[in-house]
Amino acid sequence: MKPDLDPALGIPTVYLVDDEDVVRDGLAWLLRSRRMISEGFSSAEAFETWLQPRTSPSSAPWPSSPSCLLLDVRMPGMSGLVLFDRLVERGLPAVLPVIFLTGHGDVPTAVAAVKRGAFDFVEKPFSNNTLADRVEQALATSAAALRQRKAHQAVSRALAELTDRERDVMRLVIDGRPNKLIADALDISVRTVEVHRARVFEKMDVKSAVELANLLRDPPGSA
Repeated sequence: MKPDLDPALGIPTVYLVDDEDVVRDGLAWLLRSRRMISEGFSSAEAFETWLQPRTSPSSAPWPSSPSCLLLDVRMPGMSGLVLFDRLVERGLPAVLPVIFLTGHGDVPTAVAAVKRGAFDFVEKPFSNNTLADRVEQALATSAAALRQRKAHQAVSRALAELTDRERDVMRLVIDGRPNKLIADALDISVRTVEVHRARVFEKMDVKSAVELANLLRDPPGSA
């Protein structure tokens, strides 16, 4: 599966965190051979320092384009596992799939990390084609998660544009009540209900009560 190159999602990026220069250089070359952009970090601390301002409460949601992280398990200082736990605390692995690079002795640890939400692990020495394929799959997973996030954000923006009365009408429309019963419940005319109902459908970009209910339950892109 090739990474999603939809211009609306931005250019996919692979982040490399490994303390060995030769490993990072080799991974960068491999990814370039598959036309993937990468950015390298020599330690978990360096990546976290770079990440901090991008995931602060005042910043825009990150990442904004399909991304994944190739992360060495064992490194001087902060280990890859500690960094992964901190990414989990930020809720990032869904949009930033993590592929661990591990030696044979670390396989059980990497398996445990996968159970906690890591995308996969690849044992050293690894097959270039296998690793590149998994990276492409991780980027596709990230792209799907970003589409879902954008869909939820679009629904939230649309809901924020509704007036209090439109929200009242919308709740009763979703309950399946006809206009007459909505009018009685809100003590307004049927014509007023029709106007509010039409505005709700327009703002939420739906054409029926069923579509509206489905949208609020399961925004587009969340499948």
